[in-house]
Amino acid sequence: MEVKITKGIKISVECNYQEEQSNPAKRQFAFSYQVTIENQSQHTVQLLKRHWFIFDASAIRREVEGDGVIGEQPVLKPGESHSYLSWCPLQSGIGTMHGYYTMTRITDGAQFKVEVPQFNMMAPVMMN
Repeated sequence: MEVKITKGIKISVECNYQEEQSNPAKRQFAFSYQVTIENQSQHTVQLLKRHWFIFDASAIRREVEGDGVIGEQPVLKPGESHSYLSWCPLQSGIGTMHGYYTMTRITDGAQFKVEVPQFNMMAPVMMN
């Protein structure tokens, strides 16, 4: 599990290879990742946007951005957390992801970025 804390917001990420959804012979490798966002600050915050940098060992680099996470823009009071599960396809079976969330403090509307730690994606078949 990878963990990073920015401005009192703790981001934890756990990644798993999804063998059932993958087909190495066709260069299709699927990975799921669970993100937990924990508000350790003194402020109520809301996640507004996400921005991901995805690197595939086959020299493919992608950026993905959009509103919220899996269709939600959660509001977290101090001490609250929000978890979600998503996935990422790769062509090579080896890659990394990292990024940031744009969040806002509810009290004054100030926006800030919260870093998502880099995590590795590696299909077990690639470790031989």
